[in-house]
Amino acid sequence: MTLHFTNARLIDPEAGTDQHGCLTVAQGRIVAIDGPQPGDATVVDAGGKCLAPGLVDWGVHVGEPGARHKESYRSAGLAAAAGGVTTFVTRPDTTPPTDTPEALDFLRRRAGSEARVNTHHMATLTRGRDGREMAEIGFLLDAGAVAFTDGEKVTRDTKVLARCLTYARSLGALVVGHPQDPGLSAGAAVTSGKFASLRGLPGVSPMAERMAFDRDMALIEMTGARYHADQITCARTLPALERAKKNGLDVTAGVSIHHLTLNEFDVGDYRTFFKLTPPLRAEDDRLAMVEAVASGLIDVIGSMHTPQDEESKRLPYEEAAPGAVGLETLLPAAMRLYHAGHLTLPQLWRAMALNPAKRLGLDCGRLSVGAPADLVLFDPDAPFVLDRFTLRSKSKNSPFDGARLQGKVLSTYVAGTPVYSRETA
Repeated sequence: MTLHFTNARLIDPEAGTDQHGCLTVAQGRIVAIDGPQPGDATVVDAGGKCLAPGLVDWGVHVGEPGARHKESYRSAGLAAAAGGVTTFVTRPDTTPPTDTPEALDFLRRRAGSEARVNTHHMATLTRGRDGREMAEIGFLLDAGAVAFTDGEKVTRDTKVLARCLTYARSLGALVVGHPQDPGLSAGAAVTSGKFASLRGLPGVSPMAERMAFDRDMALIEMTGARYHADQITCARTLPALERAKKNGLDVTAGVSIHHLTLNEFDVGDYRTFFKLTPPLRAEDDRLAMVEAVASGLIDVIGSMHTPQDEESKRLPYEEAAPGAVGLETLLPAAMRLYHAGHLTLPQLWRAMALNPAKRLGLDCGRLSVGAPADLVLFDPDAPFVLDRFTLRSKSKNSPFDGARLQGKVLSTYVAGTPVYSRETA
């Protein structure tokens, strides 16, 4: 089907432009920008709303296998499509972990038959995410893994991690680290400081992130591996990240949308939907992360989608499971940064679509001729109050429940095919 979008506000993260125009799609790809309308095209009048590349959400947890009651590929695909996410990349922290080619093949087949959007998968760096023995990185790479990580289970044995990085370097594989010192972080529920003391909650110093990142950078300098930090959340880590990049290390970094839009005081009276890993930080840290995204020092914004059921969250704060859903709220939450004047739409889409796609070697995330027609049409100004029970994810643990947000997805397209429309939802 040939589509011709007219009267659209085109958001191009590659060119850094935000301008009105038209766009033509044929055979699943963008074939023209500001070109004439083909005679056989179906015309879509955007009504002056924004047309941008679909979001590429890196670091999504899906509960298959082991926790399908929390999130399935079908429900994750529905949530992604409704949130303007046309590609998501899953974490390997399943039960059992994704540490064999057979397990990865199972996920690829499940996602291919159930999800409405494109899916890619990370595999574990070590067997069972135990940090003792290297996973079958070569075979997993051949099976389609786009990156390797043990997620929040940080490898304590430096020699094991160095061997994994050396082998990954020989294959050109990307390693994703979680910069949190496991000893200092153990048992922590919030960031240390006055708020933690007043609430009587166990805290972790921001230096736990800095210390772990410094260790990882020393190993990257030694091995020459490709590295991505999944979440940088503290201002104290930014100088080390900047030095690593200036020294020519192949390093990128991400941050979750929750750490860009919320701070430690949002926890309030022990609200467990705000319990995350790493925990929410001070307002100064939040603003430093926003500035780092604006300057390009932090490359990627993701939802770090972590569904948890009601029983996991209806517990005392210390005992509650960490994490929040974010596939469907990533775009409207990001609009907070746009409306506050912190980031432009091209800057946001650079971090939420272009950069993650480029780092993972995917050809999406662009609004240019020849790119896949993975698109989102949205109204950045439309206000609404979020009701978590309307979310399409199986789990409803959203910290934005009851929040006033702006930014509604009107329609989502994957390879030129509509997978979500607000009118028919």
